[in-house]
Amino acid sequence: MTGETSVPTRGTLERSLAQGIQALYRSLLGHQTSQALCNLLDNKLIIVIENAITQPEKALVHNGQEDLAAQVRSQLESVLELPLKELIKQVLGVGVTDLLSDATLETGRTGTIAILESAPKVRDAISKSKTPLEATDG
Repeated sequence: MTGETSVPTRGTLERSLAQGIQALYRSLLGHQTSQALCNLLDNKLIIVIENAITQPEKALVHNGQEDLAAQVRSQLESVLELPLKELIKQVLGVGVTDLLSDATLETGRTGTIAILESAPKVRDAISKSKTPLEATDG
């Protein structure tokens, strides 16, 4: 039983990743995001970052230079790719085989899907008192 409780819950892993991602943005880009949401689905990790667009990118967009802002965003995603993969491996204990990212400059959101080598071990947080409905003979 001790081994089972040492395995983190899905929610614990998702929160740790979200906090780590916000720390990456602060340390590498000097930018404070408003929120990072992580959702672990088997061997996939979905990441949505609110207020991910930096001030220089916003300035470029406001001055009609959307193409340049998109190029800057692409370069920033390249800078973040390796540290993000390392963070995911550190927190989840499994490597990343593919990282798919996109950003919407108008809304300031960034979305990333990480395809993992395998599903990480997680502890089920659902209480054992909840059971599926059983069919009854009528």
